[in-house]
Amino acid sequence: MLEKTPFNTLPAGLQEKLEQLSFTTPTKVQEQVIPAVSAKKNIVFQSETGTGKTFAYLLPLLQRIIENNAETSPNERPVLVIICAPTFELASQIKQTAMAVSNIKTALFIGGAPIKRQLETLKEKPQIVIGTPARLLELIRLKKLKTQHIFAIVFDEADRLVKKELYDESRSLVLSMPENVQKIACTATVDSSTKKFFSDCELLLLPAENVLTKNITHWAIYAENRDKIETLRKLIIAENPSKALVFTSRADQVENIYSKLKYKKIECTALHAKTDKQLRKAAIDRFKSGKIKILITSDLSARGLDIQNVTHIIQMDLPDDTDFFIHRAGRTARAGKKGINVLIGDEYEMRNYALLEKKLGITVYPKELRAGKVIVPEL
Repeated sequence: MLEKTPFNTLPAGLQEKLEQLSFTTPTKVQEQVIPAVSAKKNIVFQSETGTGKTFAYLLPLLQRIIENNAETSPNERPVLVIICAPTFELASQIKQTAMAVSNIKTALFIGGAPIKRQLETLKEKPQIVIGTPARLLELIRLKKLKTQHIFAIVFDEADRLVKKELYDESRSLVLSMPENVQKIACTATVDSSTKKFFSDCELLLLPAENVLTKNITHWAIYAENRDKIETLRKLIIAENPSKALVFTSRADQVENIYSKLKYKKIECTALHAKTDKQLRKAAIDRFKSGKIKILITSDLSARGLDIQNVTHIIQMDLPDDTDFFIHRAGRTARAGKKGINVLIGDEYEMRNYALLEKKLGITVYPKELRAGKVIVPEL
């Protein structure tokens, strides 16, 4: 007899899709969250990057929609679930994840896109609506997105959605939901603002799986600021990564790094907060498909993006916020795989990296580039 797990209690169709995607064993977060969501609890759960948070809330919600649809005709299927995300990239990714395991109609609504087209999409009767808070709220206020049948609202990357710049929209979204709506929130970092916003939710803090220490190798390569891009070029040639994400804190540096690498005949693509949404999507699609191996980005993409088989993270600076370092590094070594996280830093950044090494309990290995190879520096 098969051991009972949250996966084999799902409908057969969902199980089959998961098996086709090689997801046969739930992660620790899925083992705990799927039963809680299935029990219709209001929860906010914290778990590290790369531990399977999206499937943890999505699978039981899909199951509930499937059960609901068994009792209704296709013409009587309203919006049942709203999923709110802070960025276009994360919202788009959640939609792709839902469509990978289910045929339930799912729609994406983000700011900056033509609202007229989105109004047409609503006429197609999606049952799952995913989007950024301002656009979702706009559609609700226009009375085009009906909320009376919604049974669950999800806040993905909840800590960002309750920050000052998005707080009012997120709060208004909650207030526009039916009184008995199930509230689900997930994040890699629960802070006091998140706890306060979701004070009526059960807090589920998942034990650390130590992805940073178990599956990621951390390197430090010294370079003065003026030499960093050339050092990056040499590192790319030496390592020839299958997929590498290059991070910089400054949006204006993204274009600078991109243009200099292109000049040196390094094939790459770039995106940052000011990149046009269509160009941003094209850049991510080319990177995901493997057509381009190097993606240069600001911290816009450090959170939420789940791109498979990223072998290298290259940080062109050390962010002031430890969470940003963790979220950057967490783009590799996902789904149990291994990865390399590299900081290219100056003397000041190296000193701070040594402090961070102790704080996070990681081991950082100094490296040098010589004769086209990454080597251990001589003492």
